[in-house]
This record gives sequence, structure tokens and C-alpha cells, in this order.
Amino acid sequence: MAGSFHRVVCADCENEQVVFGKASSVVSCAVCGTTLATPTGGEAELYGDVVETVEAR
Repeated sequence: MAGSFHRVVCADCENEQVVFGKASSVVSCAVCGTTLATPTGGEAELYGDVVETVEAR
């Protein structure tokens, strides 16, 4: 399974969180609960700013 991990900044509280690029479930911010990623069947739709790609495979 190839995929990338991205460091995403929450638009509401500016918390940085690592999210899998092909997330199969909704990913929420650990601090405020804002949605950071939603599954689309392939690459997840990421919300907020992607700061960096942590690991690419």
C-alpha cells in the first residue's frame, strides 16, 4: 500500500497533526475537533494547510 503522510495545520486552532494521505475515515483535529481530512475512495481530501510531506512511499 503506497501512500504519504502529511503534516497539516488546523485552520481554526493552528495545531499541527500528521495525517495519512489515503485516510479511510474522517480525521479530526485532536485539539478542537475540526475536520482535517475526509475519505474519497483514493487520496483523502485534506483541509487546512499542508506544511510538509513527512514520509512518502
